[in-house]
Amino acid sequence: MIAAPHPVAIENHRLEIPAAVLAAAAGHGERTYPEECCGLLLGRPLPDGAGSAVVRAMAAENEHGEERHRRYTIAPEAVLHADRAARAEGLEIVGYYHSHPDHPAAPSAFDREHAWPEVSYLIVPVENGRAGSPRSWRLDGERGGFDEETVAVTGDSTETEPER
Repeated sequence: MIAAPHPVAIENHRLEIPAAVLAAAAGHGERTYPEECCGLLLGRPLPDGAGSAVVRAMAAENEHGEERHRRYTIAPEAVLHADRAARAEGLEIVGYYHSHPDHPAAPSAFDREHAWPEVSYLIVPVENGRAGSPRSWRLDGERGGFDEETVAVTGDSTETEPER
């Protein structure tokens, strides 16, 4: 368990994500800069129980009224839509992604207060409109902080737009 600024890796825990999905999330962050982007990660738990395999991303509107440059909110209807779409494909919501404009890819106190355990939180830093290296986090079971998990990139990096 860690507080947001002091990462500790979860041993062998990983988020497997296709390069194209990662590139799409980064592109989403660049397009919405200087506001935060957000979306959902659809996939399956890994067979060994040590993380999740992302199949695709679904972009969501940032519904946060004010301070969208440092906060995001996904409407419950968007989560329900994503859950139904995932289930129709034999998938589930395995995580969420969002950007941090002009801030590092580490969870904020706001992120911690609004996070759910057992899902991944992929954060894409966007500095001056350019996406940097994303990091992924999981909330510890006691809501005391986040643990960093390995981001394992698979496949090629041909960018595709996250579906809505």
